[in-house]
Amino acid sequence: MSSHGKVNSGASVNHKRSAEAVNPKTNPDPSDNQIKDPEDWVTGDEPMTGAQASYLKTLSEQAHDPKAFDPKLDKAEASKRIDQLKQKQGH
Repeated sequence: MSSHGKVNSGASVNHKRSAEAVNPKTNPDPSDNQIKDPEDWVTGDEPMTGAQASYLKTLSEQAHDPKAFDPKLDKAEASKRIDQLKQKQGH
């Protein structure tokens, strides 16, 4: 193999390593604050998502707390209630 081929293979390996180093999915930065308080969400005042509604409904039924589910909740409040119900159930 020529030295030209070796340079290319080394460069691609180095490029791959540097790409992995900056990919937050494969190498998350522990100093990065990825979890925000729902009160600080930009879209927290929008209606809760379908996934949130479904999960909250399921959790409220499992906890025998039907009042925990309110279809009019916003994203932030739904998230807080989901967290409360999960903690209540030991999740």
